[in-house]
Amino acid sequence: RQTVSKHTDCLRQCTMERNAVPARRSPSVPECNISTSTMAFDQHFTTTAKGILLLAEIVCGMLVWILLGGTEYFHLSALCWAMFVAVLYWVLTVCLFIIYLTGVHNRIPQVPWTLLSLCLNCSATALYLVAAVVAALSVDQAIVGRHNYNCWAASA
Repeated sequence: RQTVSKHTDCLRQCTMERNAVPARRSPSVPECNISTSTMAFDQHFTTTAKGILLLAEIVCGMLVWILLGGTEYFHLSALCWAMFVAVLYWVLTVCLFIIYLTGVHNRIPQVPWTLLSLCLNCSATALYLVAAVVAALSVDQAIVGRHNYNCWAASA
């Protein structure tokens, strides 16, 4: 409540100052220590091809690590590798999605964002392929029909 009254008092003071000096041209925005966010939000990014593909990658990556994380994957080092790949690239993809969604890539033109995205996606493809083969080969160590077997097979 005190913050609202401070802003109201500041706006009232700025209005009085603007009206008190008719000869001087007043600034278009009064200086009242009201902070505004400079973070942009691209509402249409999620409808572009890049946004849709990043969202699909986020959903599929999350599905893999949820399927593995719900089992006793830590008993097999091969599945620990698959879990590491799934979580690592899910986090990196979420970070890249947030960067594109907020428009940070436009504020930092020194970074070659297209090349960065290409390298991230190429390395993710290679490591996900290895993780899928490793997970598929590890499925036979689970008992058919059990929870682990179904989740490991689905994650592969």
